[in-house]
Amino acid sequence: MGDSFHEQLIEDSAFLRADCRLDTELVDKLILQLNRIYPQILTDKEATRFRNLDVPTSVRLGELLTHLQAKGEEACREFYRALHLHVEEVYYSLPTRLRLRDSLDPFKYPRVNHQKYVLNDRGPHFFLGCLGVAVGLALLYYYSEAKVTGGSRALGMAALGLKRKAQEVLIWYTEESLMK
Repeated sequence: MGDSFHEQLIEDSAFLRADCRLDTELVDKLILQLNRIYPQILTDKEATRFRNLDVPTSVRLGELLTHLQAKGEEACREFYRALHLHVEEVYYSLPTRLRLRDSLDPFKYPRVNHQKYVLNDRGPHFFLGCLGVAVGLALLYYYSEAKVTGGSRALGMAALGLKRKAQEVLIWYTEESLMK
C-alpha cells in the first residue's frame, strides 16, 4: 500500500472530522466494534469515555482518532477495517483511498473534479440586468449628443419602464440634450 495505516489515519483525520455522514450512531458502532473485537486497542473504560453523549460527536471522533494514532499501527488498521465494515461510502471517499485508487489505474478511474465553481450566485436575472445596462450605456455612447436630440423623446419614453435610478439618469440625459 505504500503508506502505513498510521500515516493514512493522520492524513484522513481532518476529512473524517469534517464528514457529516459520520453521525453519533455510526461513531458508536465504530467504538463498539473496536471495543468488543479488539479490547487491547480500546478498553471498556476508554470506550465508555468515547461514547459519552454529552460531548459532541465531532469532538469524540477527534479524540478517538488521536487515541488510535497513539496506540500505533495495529489500532489504525483495525479502525480502517471497522470503518470499511460499517460505513463503506465514507471509507471509499477517504483522501488516501481516492489517491490509492487513482494511482492504481488512471484509465479506469479518470479524475473528475466534483467541485462547482460559482462565479456569481445572484442568478441569471442579475446577469441579464447588467447586460441590459451595459447595452443601454453602449447605445447612449454610440448615439452621441449630436444624434440624440432627435431621439431624446424616445429615450424619455423608454425610461418609463425602468427602475428609479436608471429612469432618473435617462430623463436627466434627455432633458440636458433638449436644452442645448
